[in-house]
Amino acid sequence: MNKVSNAERKHIVFIGKRNVGKSSLINAFAGQEMSIVSNTAGTTTDPVRKAMELLPFGPVVLVDTAGIDDIGELGEKRVSKTMKAISSADFVLFVIDATECLDEIEKKYISNLINNKIAFAFVLSKIDLGINKNLIAELNSFKVPVLETSAINSEGIHQLKERVSKLIPDEVDIPLVSDFLEKGDIIMLVVPIDPGAPKGRIIKPQVQALREALDGNAITIVVQTDEIKEALGKLKEPPKLVVTDSQAIAKVSEDVPEEIPLTTFSILMARSKGELSKLMNGINEIDKLNDGDRVLISEACTHHAQKDDIGRVKIPRWLKSFSKKNIEIDIVAGRDYPEDLSKYNLVIHCGACMITRTEMLSRIKQAELNGIPIVNYGLIISFMHGAIPRVLKPFV
Repeated sequence: MNKVSNAERKHIVFIGKRNVGKSSLINAFAGQEMSIVSNTAGTTTDPVRKAMELLPFGPVVLVDTAGIDDIGELGEKRVSKTMKAISSADFVLFVIDATECLDEIEKKYISNLINNKIAFAFVLSKIDLGINKNLIAELNSFKVPVLETSAINSEGIHQLKERVSKLIPDEVDIPLVSDFLEKGDIIMLVVPIDPGAPKGRIIKPQVQALREALDGNAITIVVQTDEIKEALGKLKEPPKLVVTDSQAIAKVSEDVPEEIPLTTFSILMARSKGELSKLMNGINEIDKLNDGDRVLISEACTHHAQKDDIGRVKIPRWLKSFSKKNIEIDIVAGRDYPEDLSKYNLVIHCGACMITRTEMLSRIKQAELNGIPIVNYGLIISFMHGAIPRVLKPFV
């Protein structure tokens, strides 16, 4: 059975006030207990995630969240995490008690979903206790699907799953390399095996590029950095494309003849998971950094830092050396992406292979709204090593 990572699954996020029945509903939806159910308000704290197959749609991740009306200092932190979960959602199920009417907090979140163009549907819970007709009329005014359920007797759960599988927005997947290749084309993947490489495996973008090339019946050659010249010398015709780990771009650009298209895995990820043009704009801001400016380095995954870690060690070292400025650098990992980016002059983001495209686009938009330039690892590394015009040629 093929495993699908959470970053490649559509994220369905359940939101609503405390005690509206989100956890009971999500357990019924998943067909198993993934969230604690209690009459005590605020039982769900951090978002709870569960991967499942939603037939006939396919692989999804269900996300249970804290109540949008949580209170107190801890409550504010929980609501903040709920907001982050919403920003990564491909589809939101807004759970509302069928016996009540909308309050101001619910109206605020409805406006937020509409204004940010996040696809969602209303789910009425506890319909076994009755349905408020005024609520139905109010919800219908938003011209958003209204689905009726009861987790107690499973009423409407099957219909909910069927509707959701049809309501999740279609999105055109942007490939890494397959659209550059035709059957029989040669592609060379430069995969350094160094202390930073995971033991016994290669990283996700490398795996994805390899699989896409094989699926397209391209001739795929995988080499390390010191094998490039030898491999090229044995080929009767040049590769259609060479893709390298960003950290090796300086050496690879020297060893690969100028006429052979060259780019990096991270830049391909910038196109696939984000908006390459907007991330490219961030390159222009590097030369504008001044003493005392703050830079945020954001990694979407969490891992044990290596001795020469790319995000925590190499990029900060290269950036300070390149800019010749006394800049301050903050580093965050996982989902700890700051809500307030206003104190930063530049955001440097990883390739985003471990988060959804929706979440990466949300992070780009957040930076854009704050007027903060954002760039990704592959682009800034190539820029600082003088390779940026060349690695962007395949895209123009």
